[in-house]
Amino acid sequence: MKPRVYVETSIISYLAARPSRDVVLAGHQKTTQLWWEGRRADFDLFASEAVVNEASAGDAQAARRRLEFLGELPLLDISSEVSALAGELIRLGPIPPKAVVDAVHVAVSAVYGLDYLLTWNCSHLANAQMRNRINQVCVSSGYRAVVICTPGELMEA
Repeated sequence: MKPRVYVETSIISYLAARPSRDVVLAGHQKTTQLWWEGRRADFDLFASEAVVNEASAGDAQAARRRLEFLGELPLLDISSEVSALAGELIRLGPIPPKAVVDAVHVAVSAVYGLDYLLTWNCSHLANAQMRNRINQVCVSSGYRAVVICTPGELMEA
């Protein structure tokens, strides 16, 4: 059985974006493309309606490109369990109230028992100070911890 990965919106956005002139963003784009082309077949990938909603926003042409990538992925439901865990992640503080959708991404990953949450969101998700606190809430709520990581962390050694 392949490891299961929740693909968060930032991954789709980097895949679909025009090449950036910003060196850091361009590096993230390239790493994401390399992972998508070379490693995604080694994993079962999933998203949720939360990713679709975020990817649908903004420029229509860019949204269309993002949705093309998402069209390949099965969508996991945002169940009452997911909503409850997302609420706990916000209530207990590892994720701020302004980042509700980030809490949903974590909750989908935890409730469905996925192995990884793949993201470039280093403010609220792939953040060394946040990961432990996020996983403490997941575990205390009866779910196993999710490995929150960037594409570079899932590249073959």
